[in-house]
Amino acid sequence: MKLRHLTFRLLEVFTQVIKTGSISEAARQLHLTQPTVSLQLKRLSEAIGEPLLEIDRQGIRLTDTGQIVYAAALDMLGRVDDLQDQLHSIQAGQHGRFSIAMVNTAQYVLPRLLGPYSKTFPDVDLTLEIGNREQVLQRFNQQLDDIYIFSHPPALDHAAAARFLRNPLVIIAAANHPLAQAPEVCLNDLLKERFLLREPGSATRMLFDGWLQTQGLQLNRSLQMASNEAIRVGVAAGMGIAVISRHVIPSGATGLVELTVPGFALESHWHFIVRRDRRLPHAARRFLQFADAELENCLDPAYVCHETDQLLMTLAMPLEGEQVSA
Repeated sequence: MKLRHLTFRLLEVFTQVIKTGSISEAARQLHLTQPTVSLQLKRLSEAIGEPLLEIDRQGIRLTDTGQIVYAAALDMLGRVDDLQDQLHSIQAGQHGRFSIAMVNTAQYVLPRLLGPYSKTFPDVDLTLEIGNREQVLQRFNQQLDDIYIFSHPPALDHAAAARFLRNPLVIIAAANHPLAQAPEVCLNDLLKERFLLREPGSATRMLFDGWLQTQGLQLNRSLQMASNEAIRVGVAAGMGIAVISRHVIPSGATGLVELTVPGFALESHWHFIVRRDRRLPHAARRFLQFADAELENCLDPAYVCHETDQLLMTLAMPLEGEQVSA
């Protein structure tokens, strides 16, 4: 093992190959040739003394040793980026970079925070990734981002979460639907309708399916749709009714009505989630501080939750088993 031969460039090339899943794509993003990237991977493997990757027709996979080196490389490169960010902050006070990955529904909420934040910190380089729940979970497991946003957080290993907004679910129908004029709608009448649903695994779908199960109910007809926008348009067009986040419905939206259903009171929360086993960049911490201070100014105060400061305090605490420097 020749760890003294390790360089940040070798680690950067290695992590980029894992993130992109392709030697050729990593080469393109790093402005290197493909043979150069392959040679860098070989040198890193020789320095470690064991194979780090398994490559076949199915793609690139990390060996057990590769998993350890990848985690260490992310930490070391993250520390260098954090040092650079802090030096910039000392010099200018408003520089840095971080990334956020969020589930699709959050795109109706987060921009209200990101707009004012970007105006306040125009020189912060922010990357935003949007996907379905499965895609964001995959990014979380691969440690590709700094902050993650879910309305229904996963089981968290080495992670911390903070609620920042209530997420009530409502049942909507077209404005000309026969049930739209009723002051109240009973569950039996609802179950006769066709429901437009998100894919299995989405937070809204999981919450609604769980509620149906506790009530001993089952839908007679349903239609799966790919996005909240598609569901909203489909309901307005009379394709069926739907359970959807109240935040997805634009203010002053026409063609839709919220049905009053006694006994139906489902609610989740939007969460900021960060990994405790990965160093959080200075700019990401600054965003969480900004969000906590500006929630009521950017979002509906009736739905705001203040736990972000507790999240920042948690991040300042060492993980179990870590040594605290004297």
